[in-house]
Amino acid sequence: MLLPSVSVWNLAFYALMMCLASLGLWDVFFGFEENKCSMSYMFEYPEYQKIELPKKLAKRYPAYELYLYGEGSYAEEHKILPLTGIPVLFLPGNAGSYKQVRSLGSIALRKAEDIDFKYHFDFFSVNFNEELVALYGGSLQKQTKFVHECIKTILKLYKGQEFAPKSVAIIGHSMGGLVARALLTLKNFKQDLINLLITQATPHVAPVMPLDRFITDFYMTVNNYWILNARHINFTTLSVAGGFRDYQVRSGLTFLPKLSHHTSALSIVSSAVPKTWVSTDHLSIVWCKQLQLTTIRAFFDLIDADTKQITQNPKKKLSVLNHHFIRHPAKHFEENPAIISDLTGTSMWVPVKVSKWTYVAYNESDKIYFTFPLANHRKIYTHVYCQSTMLDTNSWIFGCINSTSMCRQGVDLSWKAELLPTIKSLTLRLQDYPSLSHLVVYVPSIHGSKFVIDCEFFKKETRSIQLPVTHLFSFGLSSSKVILNTSGLFYNIELLNFGQIYQAFKINVVSKCSGVKEEITSIYKLHIPWSYEDSLTIAQVPSSTEISLKLHIAQPENDSHVALLKMYTSSDCQYEVTVKTSFSQILGQVVRFHGGALPAYVTSSILLAYGGQLYSLFSTGHCLEYTIMLDKEAKPYKVDPFVIMIKFLLGYKWFKELWDVLMLPELDAIVLTSQSMCFPLVSLILFLFGTCTAYWGGLLSSTSVRLLSSLWLALKRPSELPKDIKMISADLPFLTVVLIIVSWTTCGAFAILLTYLYYVFKIVHLQASLTTYKNSQTVNPKHSRRSEKKSNHHKDSTIHHLRLSANDAEDSLHMHNTVINLLTWIVLLSMPSLIYWLKNLRYYFKLNPDPCKPLSFILIPTMAILGNTHTVSIKSSKLLKTTSQFPLPLAVGVIAFGSTHLYRVPCFVFIPLLLHALCNFM
Repeated sequence: MLLPSVSVWNLAFYALMMCLASLGLWDVFFGFEENKCSMSYMFEYPEYQKIELPKKLAKRYPAYELYLYGEGSYAEEHKILPLTGIPVLFLPGNAGSYKQVRSLGSIALRKAEDIDFKYHFDFFSVNFNEELVALYGGSLQKQTKFVHECIKTILKLYKGQEFAPKSVAIIGHSMGGLVARALLTLKNFKQDLINLLITQATPHVAPVMPLDRFITDFYMTVNNYWILNARHINFTTLSVAGGFRDYQVRSGLTFLPKLSHHTSALSIVSSAVPKTWVSTDHLSIVWCKQLQLTTIRAFFDLIDADTKQITQNPKKKLSVLNHHFIRHPAKHFEENPAIISDLTGTSMWVPVKVSKWTYVAYNESDKIYFTFPLANHRKIYTHVYCQSTMLDTNSWIFGCINSTSMCRQGVDLSWKAELLPTIKSLTLRLQDYPSLSHLVVYVPSIHGSKFVIDCEFFKKETRSIQLPVTHLFSFGLSSSKVILNTSGLFYNIELLNFGQIYQAFKINVVSKCSGVKEEITSIYKLHIPWSYEDSLTIAQVPSSTEISLKLHIAQPENDSHVALLKMYTSSDCQYEVTVKTSFSQILGQVVRFHGGALPAYVTSSILLAYGGQLYSLFSTGHCLEYTIMLDKEAKPYKVDPFVIMIKFLLGYKWFKELWDVLMLPELDAIVLTSQSMCFPLVSLILFLFGTCTAYWGGLLSSTSVRLLSSLWLALKRPSELPKDIKMISADLPFLTVVLIIVSWTTCGAFAILLTYLYYVFKIVHLQASLTTYKNSQTVNPKHSRRSEKKSNHHKDSTIHHLRLSANDAEDSLHMHNTVINLLTWIVLLSMPSLIYWLKNLRYYFKLNPDPCKPLSFILIPTMAILGNTHTVSIKSSKLLKTTSQFPLPLAVGVIAFGSTHLYRVPCFVFIPLLLHALCNFM
C-alpha cells in the first residue's frame, strides 16, 4: 500500500492543509500584476573590457574580475587608459552576472551623447563568479575586501586627469548592495571613497534564508555598524525594492532602518517611483527601462558643474533623489528653483469666479492666464485642486499677491505639483497661503495638441470619506461599501483599521458614467503614509476595477496616519468602492513573511513523531508507523505555549538576566516582534503547514524506499533478512574514517550527502530483504512460520547474537523512515554550501569557511551506526527512555531558536539521533 494507515479524517485534514498552503504559495508566486517593465535594449554591441588587476590581487582572488562596460566607438576609445568620465561601480547579487550592468551603462551612454559628452559616466562591473552568497555567507567578507581593492584600482585609472574623481558611485543589486554597505566595516576603508550608494532589491534588514551562521554574523556586523555610526556616515543611500512581483526578496527587507540622526537614507518600492510606477521582479529590476531611465536622470542631475563629478553636497544629493524617486513635480530638477516668476508679455487675462472650472485647450494661438480670486472662496472652501493633462515641464500654476485683474510676478506653485501617469495635479490648503490674492493658471499657445485643465474649490470633509476595512476573520463573506455621488475630481478614501502585514483585502471600484462620449481615465492611488510603497492603478471608465490591498511594512506603533485610497476621478461618473477581506492573500502574506521558517516547523513535527516512536518502542516493544505517530504526537499545544511563555518571561528583568548568564541566544519570536511580524495565529498556521508537509514528505520518502527496493530486487538476487545483527560491521570503521577525511579535505555538506546516501542504501536493502521474506512466506507459509518460531526461540535464548524477525524488520523500517525524513531536511539545509563548493571547485578544492564541517564530524559516525541499528537491538537499552524524552524539548527549541535562524535546526536534530545511536551501547 502506498497510502499509510491513517483515518479518512486525518487524510482529509492533510489534504486541506496542502490546499491552503498551495493557495498561499500561488498568491506569492502568481498573485501580482503582469510585468509592465519595458525591456532596455543596447543601441550597439555591448563590450566588457577586462581591467588588469595587480598580480598579487589577482592571485588572492582568482575567481573575481573587474570589467569596464562600453559600446561602439566609446568602447574603442576607452581601451586606451586613463579615463575621463565619472566612475560608477555595479555590484551583482546572488548568482548575478557582471553583464547585468549593460542596461544602466547603455542608457547613460545615450544620455551622454544627447549632451555631446559634456559629462559622461564610466560604468564598471565586478564579476563575482555568480556565487550563491544569499545562501552561503562564507564569501561575503571576501567579496567586500575585493570591492575595496576594485575601488582603489578604478580611481587609479583617472590619475593625471584635470577632473580626476576621488570617489565612486555604487549601484548594488540584491546582495551586492549589502556588500557595498559592508565596505564601511573594513578597518582600513575610507568613507570618502563612496559618494552615493543605490541598492536594488537588496535585503538590508535580514537574510532571506539564514542557512549558515556566517551570513547572519555578516548581517549583524553590517547593521550594527550602520546603527552605531549613523552620525558619521556621510554618503547618501537609496534603497529601491521591487514590490510584490519580487517573491525572492520581499520589499519589507529592503527598507533601511529609520534613524532620527541619519537623514541621508531613502527606501522606496519601485511601484511608487515617479515615471516608473511598476512592480519589478528580482531580475527585471536591473533592466526595467522605466526604472533605469529614472536612475540615470538622477545621476546626471547629481553632477557638479565645477568638478564635473558627482556633487559632494549631501543636501543636493538628497534633493535630487527626492525629486526623481519620491515626488516628481513634472519639472526639470533645479538646485535653487526660482520661486518668483515673471508673468508679463502679450497675454490674455481671463478672470474665473466659479468654484468649478474646466478648460479644453486645442490649437491656441495666444497665451492665456486664468485668474481665480481667493477672497470669496476662502470663506466657503478649505482647499483648491487643479489638474492638467499637459505633461510638459513648464510652469503652469502660480499665486499672486495683492492683484486685481493681472499681476507682473507670481509665486511658482508648479514645484508643489505631483506628476501622475496621465495628469499633473496640485492640491493646496488655502489656509497655508494667506497672502495670496489670486490663483493663476497658465495656458500656453499650442498647435496641434489638445489638453484639459480642471480646477475646483472644495471643503476637505466633502472629499475625505472613511471606509473601515472588514475583519480578518470575515473570509470575504462581508464587505464595506461607500458610494461617491458628488461630481468631484479628487477623493481621499480613508482605510480605517488597516496597518498590519497579515491583513489583505480586495478593493473593487465600479464607475458608472452618464452622457460620456470620449474615453475617460481615472487613477486610483494607494498611499501608505508610513512608508514609500504606494501603487497606482489606471482604469478606463466606466469599468469595474479590482485592487489588491496589502502591506510591505506594518504601521509603526507611534504612527497615527491612515492609509488612503486617493481617487482622481471624473465629474461625469459615479463611483462605488467596496472592500472585503481576501483569504487567499492573507495566506499569501503568511507565506511571504514566514515561509522561510517552514523547514523549522516541519522538523519540529517530525521530532515529535520521532519521540513518540521511541517511547512506544520503550513501553510496548514495538515501533508504530511514522504517520500514526505524527497524527498522535505532532500537536501545536506541545510547542507553542512554551515559546509564548518564554517570550513572556523575558519581559521580566530577573529572567532576562538569567537568560544572559546562561548565554542563550535571542528568542526568534522577539526578532519577529521587532520586525512587526509576530501575531498570535501565525505560529499555529505554520505548525499546521509544517505537519502537513511532514506527512506528505514522509509518504514520499517511504514510497521512494519501496520503489528503490523493487528496483533493487529487479537488478539483484533477492536477499534474506540478516541472521545475526551486527552494529559495527567490518567495513563500517573504514567507511566512517573515509567520510570524515572527505569532510575535512573537501566539503562537510558533501560528506553529509554521501552519508545520507549510504543510510538510504542500507534501508533500501532492508526493505528489499523484508519484501523477499514476505514473498517467500506467501509461497510457503508453513515453512515460514517454522522459521519464525525458530528465529524467536533463538532470539530469546541468546543475548549476544540477535536474529532479525519480520516484525522486528517492520519496526526498524518504521523507525528508519522517520530518521530518513529528519536526515532529508539536514541535507536540504546543507545543500547551498555544497552547490557553492561544486561551483568553485576549479578554484578551491576545500571549502573554507565550511558551515557544515563541525556537524558532519558528529553526524557521520552517528548515521553509520544507525544504518546498522534495528529496534530489536535497542529496545532493552537503559538509555532508551531518556532518549525518547529528548525530542519534545528539542522540537520546542527548533521553533524557539531555529525559525529565523535555519542553520540551527540541524543542531537540534542530531542530538536525538546521537542518543539513539548510543542506545546500542548502553
